[in-house]
Amino acid sequence: MPCFSCGARQTDPVRGVSPWKRGVRRETQVLICPDCQRAHDLDLDTCAACGSVALICRLGEVECRSCGAVRLARAGRPASAGNAAVTGGSGTPGLADEVQAALERVLGRTR
Repeated sequence: MPCFSCGARQTDPVRGVSPWKRGVRRETQVLICPDCQRAHDLDLDTCAACGSVALICRLGEVECRSCGAVRLARAGRPASAGNAAVTGGSGTPGLADEVQAALERVLGRTR
């Protein structure tokens, strides 16, 4: 998954913790590269309880990594990559379609 802001691709980190961060933007889990983390106008969702941007979105819930508050992802907004359905509401391929296409490419199969 590329950086949502600049499109840079994540590479394997040397050793230790990755310098890339996760965030939630419009109910969607996003990755933020180290360069874009320095920008202060990333328009990330914030926790209603503590105001932190340290959120993760999974299984239809948004969780704050700072205070632990959990809420349901808002209906009618895009799901996170971890929650991707077979196809998104806009007709874009979801995680299942992407995985199937990747397997078909690797195994040399056609639909």
